[in-house]
Amino acid sequence: MIEVPYYTKDGEAADPLKFDETVFGAKVRKRLLREAVLMYEANRRVGTACTKTRSDVSGTGKKPFRQKGTGRARQGTRRAPHHRGGGVAWGPKPRDFSYAIPARARREALKSAILSKFLDGQAKVIEAISADEPKTSKAAGILRKIKISGTCLIGLKAYDQNVVKSFRNIRRIALDEVRNFNAYQVLKNETLLLTREALDALSEQAKAPG
Repeated sequence: MIEVPYYTKDGEAADPLKFDETVFGAKVRKRLLREAVLMYEANRRVGTACTKTRSDVSGTGKKPFRQKGTGRARQGTRRAPHHRGGGVAWGPKPRDFSYAIPARARREALKSAILSKFLDGQAKVIEAISADEPKTSKAAGILRKIKISGTCLIGLKAYDQNVVKSFRNIRRIALDEVRNFNAYQVLKNETLLLTREALDALSEQAKAPG
């Protein structure tokens, strides 16, 4: 059991929440996390880099000079890569960098990412986050009370339009439903802030077979 910082819905500090972190695994699987991060980073690549080969470069296809008798090295075209203005040899072309690791590996990586946040003291739990109307100033005030200054991922159990609109204009703050979490998303943010309902939902999700 570990103690996690716990706050009321107004951002006031309360008694620490005791939580059994082993629901997210016995240890942080660093090698699996690395594989997952590499996959998510690869899937973010657009792969639009494109260079012109000798067949794409504009220019004549005429032989620069005759094959023999000039004392110079034989040349077939001015568009060859070793000529100024010629094509690029083995340059990049548009391609798809995305690939996937098994679904079970992705789930285990997410559990390890969440576990690492709890063990490193980078996770916090708030009683609830609600809003009768979109109000960024109120959302920013709650974050100040909780002392969140860097990047933060806020986890909700269910989508709430007023809450999303309240937080979306605050720099370095990301907000999502916990069912959409992935390992990369959790790791790239300094702090993980979960509502009590979101924490329970994550725990049930981690315990679910398969």
